[in-house]
Amino acid sequence: MNPARRALSPCRSPQRRCLWSPCSRPSWLSAGTAAKVAPKMRPRIEVPPLGPRPGIHMRIEISPSNTLHGTLILPLTQGDDVADASLTGVPSALKAQIANALSDGDFKGKKGEILALVGTGEGRALLVGLGKTKDLDRDVWRDTGAKVTAAMKPSHGKEFTVAAEDGDMHDLAAMAEGMMLRDYSYDVYITKDDEDDEDDSEVVVRFACEDDDTEPLAAIVKRMSGVVKGVHRSRDLGNCPPNDLYPMAYARQAMEFAETSDRLNVSVITYEEALERGMGGLVAVGMGSSRKPCMVIFELNAEQGGRAPVIVGKGITFDTGGISIKPSPSMDEMKYDMGGSSVVFGLMQALVETGWEGKVTGIACMAENMPAANAQRPGDVIRTYSGKTIEVLNTDAEGRLVLSDGLWKAGEYDPEYIIDLATLTGACVVALGHEATGLWSNDDDLRSRIHEAGNAVGELAWPMPLLPAFEKEMTDSKIADTRNLGAGRWGGANTAAAFLKQFVPSRGEGDDEEQIPWAHMDIAGTYWGAKTNATVKHGATGVHVRTLHHLITGE
Repeated sequence: MNPARRALSPCRSPQRRCLWSPCSRPSWLSAGTAAKVAPKMRPRIEVPPLGPRPGIHMRIEISPSNTLHGTLILPLTQGDDVADASLTGVPSALKAQIANALSDGDFKGKKGEILALVGTGEGRALLVGLGKTKDLDRDVWRDTGAKVTAAMKPSHGKEFTVAAEDGDMHDLAAMAEGMMLRDYSYDVYITKDDEDDEDDSEVVVRFACEDDDTEPLAAIVKRMSGVVKGVHRSRDLGNCPPNDLYPMAYARQAMEFAETSDRLNVSVITYEEALERGMGGLVAVGMGSSRKPCMVIFELNAEQGGRAPVIVGKGITFDTGGISIKPSPSMDEMKYDMGGSSVVFGLMQALVETGWEGKVTGIACMAENMPAANAQRPGDVIRTYSGKTIEVLNTDAEGRLVLSDGLWKAGEYDPEYIIDLATLTGACVVALGHEATGLWSNDDDLRSRIHEAGNAVGELAWPMPLLPAFEKEMTDSKIADTRNLGAGRWGGANTAAAFLKQFVPSRGEGDDEEQIPWAHMDIAGTYWGAKTNATVKHGATGVHVRTLHHLITGE
C-alpha cells in the first residue's frame, strides 16, 4: 500500500525556498489557477509560433464521379499490366502512356514506387506502387498515401484525382490519412522572400468511389482530419525550439486552445502551488531553471459521470541532464523530451475536433531540467506528492520524477485507467530501435487493448516485462523509500517502468485494495528520429495520438 501523505512543515526562513515544505505564496496567486485568469498572471508570456495547420496545404474531397480532375493518381499492385479504364475524361494520349509504362516495364508496381507521367503529352499521372496483392493492408495504403504527398511537385498541378481499383472504402480512407499526415512542415523560423509565398493556394485531392461509399467515406475522412490536427499539434510542440517553448508557454497554448471549446477546461498548477502541495518530483526537476515548472490539467466533458481515462505526459521542454549533465553531441535533440506532454495535448485536441462526448483527463508534467546553483543534486532526497521519498542518484533520470507526481495526481480523478507517455530511456531505443514503443502495464487487458489499438493505426507498441526483480532493484535505497536509478546498466527501460509503478495509486481498502489499471509507454525511440515512418519527413512524429484516440473512442 502506498504511504499516506505526510503533513508538510512550514519553511523556517522566509528567505529560503524549501523543496519539502511550502513557502508563502503571493497574495495574487489563487489555488487552481484557471485558464481565464492565467494570462493576467503572466503577462510577458509569448505564445510560440506554430507551424502550418493541417488542411491549409491539402484538402481531401470524396466524389462519386468518375470524371478526372487534374492529375490522375493511380495506385497499382505489383504485376498489374492493365490500368483502370473506368475514369472518364482521361485523355487517350495519357492512357497510351500508362499502357506503355506498364507493358515496357518502366513501372512494376513495387511498394513505394512512383512514376510521374508529366509533360510528355496531354494529361498528367502519378503511377503509385502498392506492392504484392497478398501483402496489402491498411498500413501499406497509409504509407502509400504519405509517399504520394511527398512526391507531389508544383509541376503536377493543384488538382488530383485518386482512382483505386484494388482498395475498398477503408483502404481509401487509410490512403487519405497517410496523405494528410505527410502534409506537414515546420518552417516558421525560416526567413522567406515574398516570391516564396506567391503561390500559397491549397492542393485539392479527390477520391473517386462508388456512390454508396461517398457519404460514409467522407465521414471517415472528416474524422481522420480532426485526429490529424491533433497529431500536427503534437509535432508543432515537439519541433518548437526550447527558447520559445517552456513550461508556462505550453500552459498558455493549452489555455488558449481551451477557449475554442466549451467542453474543455484547462487549469494550471504553478510552481508556487506545486511547492505548497508537496509535488517534490516536479519541483526538484524544474527549480534549477529560471523558467519554472508547472502541471497542466486538461478536463474534457468533466461533467460526465463515471470513471474515465486519465493520460499523463512527461513534459521536459529541454533536458540538459541537470548536474549530471549530458554530453554535448545531439543535446539539441533534448527539446523533444517533452514528447509525452505533446501527445497529451494532441490527443485532447483530436478528441475535441472529432466531437468525442466522453470524459477524458490529461495531465502534462512540465519542467526544464537545467544545471544551476539551486538545481537538485545527485544525493538529494525528495518527498513526492504521494508522500514517498526518492533518493536522487542521477539528475538525468528526471522524467520519472515529474511523472511520480503526475501519476499520483491522476489517482484523484478515480480513473478507469491511467496511461503515461514519456521519452524516458535510451535503453528502450537500444531494445526496440525506432520501430516500436515500449509498453509496460500492471493490467493484462489494458496492455492488450493498447497493443491492438497501436496495430490498428500503424503505431506499434511492444509489450515489455514488469518483473518483481525490477521493482526490488528500484527500492534498494538505504536512506529513502526508493531510488531514481537502477543498480546497473542492464534493463534500464524495465527498471524505469518498475519505478513508475510505485506511484500508481490504489483504490479500495484492506483485502479489496488494488492498483488502478495503468500502462507506461516509453516513446524515446518513436517520438523522433524514426527513419522508416513514411508519414514524417523529419522531426517530431506525434506518435500515439492516433493510438490513444482509437483506444478511447473505438473509431
